[in-house]
Amino acid sequence: MSDATTGSTPRGTGDLRSRMLEAAEDLLEESPDNDVSTRAVCEAVGVKQPVLYRLFGDKNGLLTALVAHGFERYIGRKQSLAVTADPVADLRAGWDDHLDFALSNRALYRLMFSPVLPEVPDTAARIFELLKRTLERCAAVGALRIPTDEAAQTILAANVGVTLSLLSQPERFADPALPTRVRDAVFAACLDESAAAAAPEEDRLAAAARQLEAQLKQRTGPLGEAETALLLVWLGTLQHPSTA
Repeated sequence: MSDATTGSTPRGTGDLRSRMLEAAEDLLEESPDNDVSTRAVCEAVGVKQPVLYRLFGDKNGLLTALVAHGFERYIGRKQSLAVTADPVADLRAGWDDHLDFALSNRALYRLMFSPVLPEVPDTAARIFELLKRTLERCAAVGALRIPTDEAAQTILAANVGVTLSLLSQPERFADPALPTRVRDAVFAACLDESAAAAAPEEDRLAAAARQLEAQLKQRTGPLGEAETALLLVWLGTLQHPSTA
Protein backbone atom coordinates (compact mmCIF):
# COMPACT_ATOMS: atom_id res chain seq x y z
CA MET A 1 0.00 0.00 0.00
CA SER A 2 1.38 3.41 -0.98
CA ASP A 3 2.01 5.91 1.83
CA ALA A 4 2.97 9.58 1.23
CA THR A 5 4.95 9.65 4.49
CA THR A 6 7.30 6.90 3.33
CA GLY A 7 9.72 6.83 0.44
CA SER A 8 7.21 5.00 -1.76
CA THR A 9 5.32 6.64 -4.62
CA PRO A 10 2.26 8.50 -3.28
CA ARG A 11 -1.15 8.59 -4.87
CA GLY A 12 -2.25 11.90 -6.37
CA THR A 13 1.28 12.79 -7.42
CA GLY A 14 0.15 15.81 -9.43
CA ASP A 15 -1.77 17.23 -6.49
CA LEU A 16 1.13 16.53 -4.13
CA ARG A 17 3.52 18.27 -6.50
CA SER A 18 1.31 21.37 -6.51
CA ARG A 19 1.08 21.32 -2.72
CA MET A 20 4.85 21.11 -2.44
CA LEU A 21 5.29 24.05 -4.79
CA GLU A 22 2.76 26.08 -2.80
CA ALA A 23 4.57 25.20 0.44
CA ALA A 24 7.92 26.13 -1.08
CA GLU A 25 6.57 29.51 -2.18
CA ASP A 26 5.04 30.22 1.24
CA LEU A 27 8.29 29.31 2.99
CA LEU A 28 10.27 31.41 0.51
CA GLU A 29 8.10 34.46 1.23
CA GLU A 30 8.57 33.96 4.97
CA SER A 31 12.32 33.38 4.77
CA PRO A 32 14.55 36.27 5.94
CA ASP A 33 17.33 35.18 3.56
CA ASN A 34 15.17 34.32 0.50
CA ASP A 35 15.99 30.64 0.77
CA VAL A 36 14.04 27.49 1.50
CA SER A 37 15.09 24.05 2.70
CA THR A 38 13.81 20.81 1.21
CA ARG A 39 13.27 19.47 4.72
CA ALA A 40 10.94 22.35 5.61
CA VAL A 41 8.96 21.86 2.40
CA CYS A 42 8.49 18.17 3.13
CA GLU A 43 7.46 18.85 6.72
CA ALA A 44 4.91 21.43 5.52
CA VAL A 45 3.09 18.84 3.39
CA GLY A 46 3.76 15.82 5.62
CA VAL A 47 6.06 13.72 3.44
CA LYS A 48 9.58 12.34 3.68
CA GLN A 49 12.39 13.89 1.64
CA PRO A 50 12.68 10.94 -0.80
CA VAL A 51 9.25 11.97 -2.13
CA LEU A 52 10.56 15.44 -2.99
CA TYR A 53 13.64 13.97 -4.66
CA ARG A 54 11.44 11.65 -6.71
CA LEU A 55 9.29 14.54 -7.90
CA PHE A 56 11.92 17.25 -8.40
CA GLY A 57 15.32 15.53 -8.40
CA ASP A 58 16.95 17.87 -5.88
CA LYS A 59 16.66 21.35 -4.40
CA ASN A 60 17.62 22.99 -7.71
CA GLY A 61 14.89 20.98 -9.41
CA LEU A 62 12.37 22.19 -6.85
CA LEU A 63 13.39 25.83 -7.29
CA THR A 64 13.39 25.51 -11.08
CA ALA A 65 9.87 24.09 -10.94
CA LEU A 66 8.83 26.92 -8.60
CA VAL A 67 10.23 29.51 -11.02
CA ALA A 68 8.42 27.84 -13.94
CA HIS A 69 5.21 27.87 -11.89
CA GLY A 70 5.74 31.57 -11.19
CA PHE A 71 6.20 32.37 -14.88
CA GLU A 72 3.02 30.46 -15.72
CA ARG A 73 1.10 32.65 -13.27
CA TYR A 74 2.78 35.76 -14.64
CA ILE A 75 1.90 34.79 -18.20
CA GLY A 76 -1.69 34.09 -17.17
CA ARG A 77 -1.92 37.65 -15.81
CA LYS A 78 -0.48 39.09 -19.01
CA GLN A 79 -2.91 37.15 -21.18
CA SER A 80 -5.84 38.41 -19.12
CA LEU A 81 -4.95 42.09 -19.62
CA ALA A 82 -7.30 44.01 -21.88
CA VAL A 83 -6.24 44.49 -25.50
CA THR A 84 -7.41 47.91 -26.65
CA ALA A 85 -7.18 49.90 -29.85
CA ASP A 86 -4.18 51.77 -28.37
CA PRO A 87 -1.15 49.43 -28.27
CA VAL A 88 1.04 52.03 -26.53
CA ALA A 89 -1.50 52.27 -23.70
CA ASP A 90 -1.52 48.46 -23.54
CA LEU A 91 2.28 48.49 -23.34
CA ARG A 92 2.15 50.99 -20.50
CA ALA A 93 -0.42 48.84 -18.67
CA GLY A 94 1.84 45.82 -19.14
CA TRP A 95 4.77 47.65 -17.52
CA ASP A 96 2.62 48.63 -14.53
CA ASP A 97 1.23 45.08 -14.20
CA HIS A 98 4.79 43.71 -14.13
CA LEU A 99 5.54 45.89 -11.12
CA ASP A 100 2.27 44.93 -9.42
CA PHE A 101 3.05 41.22 -9.85
CA ALA A 102 6.45 41.76 -8.25
CA LEU A 103 5.08 43.67 -5.26
CA SER A 104 2.50 40.92 -4.72
CA ASN A 105 5.08 38.09 -5.02
CA ARG A 106 8.32 39.63 -3.76
CA ALA A 107 10.43 36.58 -2.93
CA LEU A 108 9.16 34.59 -5.90
CA TYR A 109 9.83 37.49 -8.27
CA ARG A 110 13.42 37.82 -7.05
CA LEU A 111 13.93 34.13 -7.66
CA MET A 112 12.33 34.37 -11.11
CA PHE A 113 14.27 37.38 -12.37
CA SER A 114 17.59 37.14 -10.57
CA PRO A 115 18.07 33.39 -10.88
CA VAL A 116 20.95 31.52 -9.29
CA LEU A 117 19.71 28.33 -10.89
CA PRO A 118 21.76 26.44 -13.50
CA GLU A 119 19.17 27.26 -16.17
CA VAL A 120 16.08 29.40 -16.62
CA PRO A 121 12.86 27.50 -17.47
CA ASP A 122 11.61 27.70 -21.05
CA THR A 123 8.48 29.48 -19.82
CA ALA A 124 10.59 32.58 -19.20
CA ALA A 125 11.02 33.04 -22.96
CA ARG A 126 7.26 33.37 -23.38
CA ILE A 127 7.13 36.72 -21.57
CA PHE A 128 9.56 38.11 -24.14
CA GLU A 129 7.33 36.87 -26.94
CA LEU A 130 4.24 38.42 -25.34
CA LEU A 131 6.07 41.75 -25.07
CA LYS A 132 7.16 41.52 -28.71
CA ARG A 133 3.58 40.88 -29.75
CA THR A 134 2.47 44.16 -28.18
CA LEU A 135 5.44 45.98 -29.69
CA GLU A 136 4.55 44.62 -33.13
CA ARG A 137 1.14 46.20 -32.69
CA CYS A 138 2.92 49.47 -31.85
CA ALA A 139 5.02 49.11 -35.00
CA ALA A 140 1.92 48.46 -37.07
CA VAL A 141 0.56 51.91 -36.17
CA GLY A 142 3.92 53.59 -36.75
CA ALA A 143 4.71 54.16 -33.07
CA LEU A 144 7.99 52.21 -32.80
CA ARG A 145 11.33 53.98 -33.26
CA ILE A 146 13.59 50.92 -33.21
CA PRO A 147 13.30 47.25 -34.26
CA THR A 148 10.96 45.11 -32.20
CA ASP A 149 13.65 42.86 -30.71
CA GLU A 150 15.74 45.83 -29.58
CA ALA A 151 12.71 47.53 -28.04
CA ALA A 152 11.67 44.34 -26.23
CA GLN A 153 15.17 43.87 -24.79
CA THR A 154 15.35 47.49 -23.67
CA ILE A 155 11.91 47.61 -22.08
CA LEU A 156 12.12 44.25 -20.30
CA ALA A 157 15.64 44.92 -18.98
CA ALA A 158 14.59 48.32 -17.65
CA ASN A 159 11.37 46.98 -16.12
CA VAL A 160 13.13 44.12 -14.36
CA GLY A 161 16.01 46.36 -13.28
CA VAL A 162 13.91 49.04 -11.63
CA THR A 163 11.65 46.43 -10.03
CA LEU A 164 14.55 44.48 -8.52
CA SER A 165 15.99 47.76 -7.21
CA LEU A 166 12.71 48.51 -5.43
CA LEU A 167 12.60 45.03 -3.90
CA SER A 168 16.24 44.65 -2.91
CA GLN A 169 17.00 48.23 -1.78
CA PRO A 170 13.69 49.81 -0.76
CA GLU A 171 15.38 52.45 1.42
CA ARG A 172 17.58 53.71 -1.41
CA PHE A 173 14.87 53.51 -4.08
CA ALA A 174 12.00 54.85 -2.01
CA ASP A 175 10.55 57.36 -4.48
CA PRO A 176 7.14 55.96 -5.57
CA ALA A 177 7.40 57.90 -8.85
CA LEU A 178 10.65 56.16 -9.87
CA PRO A 179 9.04 53.31 -11.90
CA THR A 180 6.97 55.82 -13.86
CA ARG A 181 10.00 58.03 -14.61
CA VAL A 182 12.00 55.04 -15.80
CA ARG A 183 9.07 53.78 -17.87
CA ASP A 184 8.52 57.14 -19.54
CA ALA A 185 12.24 57.59 -20.31
CA VAL A 186 12.55 54.12 -21.82
CA PHE A 187 9.35 54.46 -23.81
CA ALA A 188 10.53 57.81 -25.17
CA ALA A 189 13.67 56.08 -26.49
CA CYS A 190 11.75 53.18 -28.05
CA LEU A 191 8.45 54.71 -29.13
CA ASP A 192 7.26 57.60 -31.23
CA GLU A 193 3.61 58.14 -30.44
CA SER A 194 3.36 61.10 -32.80
CA ALA A 195 4.75 59.05 -35.73
CA ALA A 196 7.62 61.57 -35.98
CA ALA A 197 6.38 63.48 -39.02
CA ALA A 198 9.35 65.84 -38.82
CA ALA A 199 11.99 63.12 -38.49
CA PRO A 200 14.88 62.86 -41.00
CA GLU A 201 13.95 61.13 -44.23
CA GLU A 202 15.95 57.97 -43.51
CA ASP A 203 14.27 57.66 -40.08
CA ARG A 204 10.83 58.00 -41.66
CA LEU A 205 11.75 55.35 -44.21
CA ALA A 206 12.91 52.93 -41.50
CA ALA A 207 9.76 53.61 -39.47
CA ALA A 208 7.56 52.98 -42.50
CA ALA A 209 9.44 49.73 -43.19
CA ARG A 210 8.91 48.61 -39.57
CA GLN A 211 5.24 49.46 -39.81
CA LEU A 212 4.73 47.50 -43.04
CA GLU A 213 6.79 44.57 -41.71
CA ALA A 214 4.63 44.38 -38.58
CA GLN A 215 1.43 44.52 -40.61
CA LEU A 216 2.62 41.74 -42.93
CA LYS A 217 3.40 39.56 -39.92
CA GLN A 218 -0.06 40.13 -38.47
CA ARG A 219 -2.18 39.33 -41.52
CA THR A 220 -1.96 37.66 -44.90
CA GLY A 221 -2.01 39.85 -48.00
CA PRO A 222 -2.31 39.40 -51.75
CA LEU A 223 1.33 38.31 -52.06
CA GLY A 224 2.30 34.66 -52.05
CA GLU A 225 4.53 33.10 -49.39
CA ALA A 226 7.72 33.51 -51.43
CA GLU A 227 6.94 37.11 -52.38
CA THR A 228 6.10 37.99 -48.77
CA ALA A 229 9.36 36.44 -47.54
CA LEU A 230 11.33 38.46 -50.11
CA LEU A 231 9.53 41.67 -49.18
CA LEU A 232 10.32 41.07 -45.51
CA VAL A 233 14.01 40.75 -46.43
CA TRP A 234 13.86 44.10 -48.26
CA LEU A 235 12.02 45.74 -45.37
CA GLY A 236 14.70 44.46 -43.00
CA THR A 237 17.37 46.01 -45.24
CA LEU A 238 15.59 49.37 -45.15
CA GLN A 239 15.65 49.24 -41.35
CA HIS A 240 19.32 48.24 -41.18
CA PRO A 241 20.99 49.65 -44.31
CA SER A 242 24.48 49.38 -42.80
CA THR A 243 24.19 45.56 -42.66
CA ALA A 244 23.14 45.22 -46.29
